[in-house]
Amino acid sequence: MTHLVVAPIVEGQGEVAALPVLLRRIATELCDGSSIEVFKPIRQPASSLVKAADDCLRNAVELAAFKLSGNRHTTATKLILILIDADGRCAAQLGPELKRRAQEHASHLNIASVIAVDEFETWFVASAESLTKYLNINPTEEIPPNPEESRCKTKWIEDHFRGVQYNKPADQPKFCSAMDLTLCRSRAPSFDKLCREIVRMFSASPRLKDRVDGSPM
Repeated sequence: MTHLVVAPIVEGQGEVAALPVLLRRIATELCDGSSIEVFKPIRQPASSLVKAADDCLRNAVELAAFKLSGNRHTTATKLILILIDADGRCAAQLGPELKRRAQEHASHLNIASVIAVDEFETWFVASAESLTKYLNINPTEEIPPNPEESRCKTKWIEDHFRGVQYNKPADQPKFCSAMDLTLCRSRAPSFDKLCREIVRMFSASPRLKDRVDGSPM
């Protein structure tokens, strides 16, 4: 069975706790319970990650590569996953550009770049019916069928939150534990991309697996 080790790079404090929860669920539910290990995400400001003249992305990628090189599973598939919000930027351009730049500093590793459209919270809107424990959804209210196109973001979650105040670090992991992955994939193409990237890593041929020692693939 393939063992996948992931070193994520994120922008938000909430994703530091939430993304590992989400990745483990994807492995369990979409990849037949395949084995996954997720390092604590490396957090960097998106404003710095997207600037080609800034060393932020290079530093984060090199740190992620260093973490992966020390992993005890020498035959594991290893992945650097970059996940930031589109936040009004063009995801179709930004995602490939970040991946290209990251590969300049870790060409021997698998790298995936996923841009959440328009925010990480948009994925919660896409799966809102499965989050009624945390969201107050009026029975007569229609959930946005295309939340990415309508740019439903944190404000939508805050307006429907059952608690006193929505708190990203505290609440994002809870939402990720409860959200319906299939429903979210059907409404949020950027979340579907995240799922496809993880499935692709588990489906990769052994001869394509990365080598952390820098030897050619």
